[in-house]
Amino acid sequence: MKASILNQKIKVPGLISLALILLLWNPVYSQEDSVAAPTAKASKPVKNMFSGIWLIDNQSAMVPIKGTFEFDILHRFGVVNNGYEDFFGLFASSNIRLGFNYSPIDRLYVGFGLTKYKMLWDVNAKYAIFQQTSDGRWPVSITYYGNAAIDTRSEEFFVHFSDRLSYFNQIIIARKITPKFSAQIAPSLSHTNVVNGYYSEPGVVSPERKHDHFAVAISGRYKLTETLSVLANYDQPITKHKSGNPHPNLSFGLDVTTSSHSFQLFFGNYYFLSPQQNNMYNANDYTKGQYLIGFNITRLWNF
Repeated sequence: MKASILNQKIKVPGLISLALILLLWNPVYSQEDSVAAPTAKASKPVKNMFSGIWLIDNQSAMVPIKGTFEFDILHRFGVVNNGYEDFFGLFASSNIRLGFNYSPIDRLYVGFGLTKYKMLWDVNAKYAIFQQTSDGRWPVSITYYGNAAIDTRSEEFFVHFSDRLSYFNQIIIARKITPKFSAQIAPSLSHTNVVNGYYSEPGVVSPERKHDHFAVAISGRYKLTETLSVLANYDQPITKHKSGNPHPNLSFGLDVTTSSHSFQLFFGNYYFLSPQQNNMYNANDYTKGQYLIGFNITRLWNF
C-alpha cells in the first residue's frame, strides 16, 4: 500500500481520534481573542465558529439567529476526467439544489429544498443542543441535523409510495479551537426504504445492500482574513455492504463571506446534494482522480 493519500484508504480510527483530540484541546487565549478567557460574566456562546450552515457538502454546527431567512443555491458540475471533451465537467450534466430555511426561534432552523437529481424534495431541521461557551463551561457545540426526502419522479420508478422515501440523521460535534481554526466531527445514519441500483426493477430491494448506512464526516475551516477562509472535508463510509459500497469523499475549497452572503468554491467527489444519497451511493473515487467542481451560494435576510 503506497503512502500517497490518493493510493490508500484513510484509516478511520486514526482520523476520528485526531479529530476528537482537536475538539477537546483547550488552549489559552488572550482577552482580545474571539474565544475569550474565563471571566465572572455569564456564559456566552462563542461567535463565528463557522461562517454559515454549509461546510462544502456537509452541514456545519452553526444555526442562524432567530428571524433569519436563508436562500441557498448548490451546484455540482460533472467529474473532470473527460478533460476537454466536456471542458473538465463544466459542460457535463450538472446537479442543482434550491433551498429555503428559516429560524423561527433561537437555536432552531427549519427548511425545505428541491434537488434536480431524482427531483428530490426534502424537509430538514437543525437544532443546537449545546453551544460552546467563551468561558469554557461548554467546550464543544453539539447540534442535531435531520431530513426526510421524497423522490418525485413518475410512477414508473416505484411500486409503493413508501419506495420514494429516504431519511438522514446526524449529530455534529464542533469546536472553535483557535480564533482562526474551527473543526467538527459528525457521525450520521442514512436510511432508504428501497435500496436498489440504477437498473433494478421498481420496488425490488437489492439483497446486496442494507437499508441503513452509518458514516462519519470530519470538516474544518481556517480563516485567512475576515472574509476569506479555507475549507476541508472528509466523509468516510462505515457500513459495509455485500456489493456497491460507496466511496469516501475528499473535498477542499474556499469560502468568501460578507454580512449577508456566502460563496463557497471547491472540488470534491460528492455529486448528489442529498446527504443520504451521497453517503449511500457515491460512485466517484478520489483515488482515481474522479473529482468535480462545485459551489454553494447563500443569501441571508434578517427579520
